[in-house]
Amino acid sequence: MPMYVRDAMSTVVLTIGPAHTLRQAAHLMAARRVGAAVVLDTDAGGLGILTERDILNSLGAGENPDHETAQSHTTTDVVFAAPEWTLDEAATAMVRGGFRHLIVLDDREPVGVVSVRDIMRCRAAVRERTAAAVPV
Repeated sequence: MPMYVRDAMSTVVLTIGPAHTLRQAAHLMAARRVGAAVVLDTDAGGLGILTERDILNSLGAGENPDHETAQSHTTTDVVFAAPEWTLDEAATAMVRGGFRHLIVLDDREPVGVVSVRDIMRCRAAVRERTAAAVPV
């Protein structure tokens, strides 16, 4: 029985603007316990994603998180997932794109974020249920 993105995604969607500093973004991500923020740029008319890796790369490059903005570090060439995608489809898109998070859209609105961790958590739960169902 396939599992779907809607079964694994986090419905806690942190949305920030492009002018948020990386420190502000990191603070909000930590408070919400999420690894990515959806960046809504109404002027550019699009959605992007800022991940913990983007912030880490900026810090590693010696950039100041109080001066760097989300806009400068947001991935705008985003592959979006749909809630009805299978987890295999989502994992394939992640591997192809080389990223660990997908924004989930339903009717062009962000309704969730699915991460590699979410997919692994669901697959582990299925394995545990399957192992528990096998008589010894």
